[in-house]
Amino acid sequence: MSERMWELVESPRVAPSILSSDFARLGSQVAEVMVAGARLIHVDVMDGHFVPPITIGPLVAGAIADQVHDAGGAIDVHMMIEAPERQIAEFAAAGADSITFHVEATAHANRTLGAIRELGCLAGVAINPGTPAEAVSELRGLADLVLCMSVNPGWGGQSFIESSPAKVERLRPLVGAARIEVDGGIDPGTVGPMAAAGASLFVAGSAIFGAADPASAYNEIASAAGAS
Repeated sequence: MSERMWELVESPRVAPSILSSDFARLGSQVAEVMVAGARLIHVDVMDGHFVPPITIGPLVAGAIADQVHDAGGAIDVHMMIEAPERQIAEFAAAGADSITFHVEATAHANRTLGAIRELGCLAGVAINPGTPAEAVSELRGLADLVLCMSVNPGWGGQSFIESSPAKVERLRPLVGAARIEVDGGIDPGTVGPMAAAGASLFVAGSAIFGAADPASAYNEIASAAGAS
């Protein structure tokens, strides 16, 4: 799993988030953006505790995993849940290629990153807008991905936090070889500044699946990001 994911993240990528998709048409909407060129499909997991909403779990990730993998893509899981170390094995078994958890959600970030890698996935750590960039400095060399939230986690469709590019710039020297991923309010107007600041993975939900033509919306964001 991690080999496929590493190959994909060598280039800038836009990752459509299925949180904003029409779940009655999930398979066809995933197919639509993958035909347009998407190769990372982002799965937002929320538990009703770390963030107020409850969203989806391993069963949904597993339902699209074969479709995504057969098309040459990867499943990018973002866990916005308490005690994420309790759930990583289920997501890995469901077909996740990367698993990212929030540094604020566990006292055992170091151990959890190692456990994710042992399961054959790329390991990621996320930080909320109010968490200093320096919170990940002790995890340098352990995290493959560092996700910088550019909205407060919990709901799609929020407005982009304007200070986010500056935070990505502060993150860049702290994360070593890890790829910086950004999530929240990403659209054709915000993705360019995030790319210029040092991000290379861009999660977009409502800007893609909320559009009348998700494939065209994906291509517009990817073009603005200089992404594959």
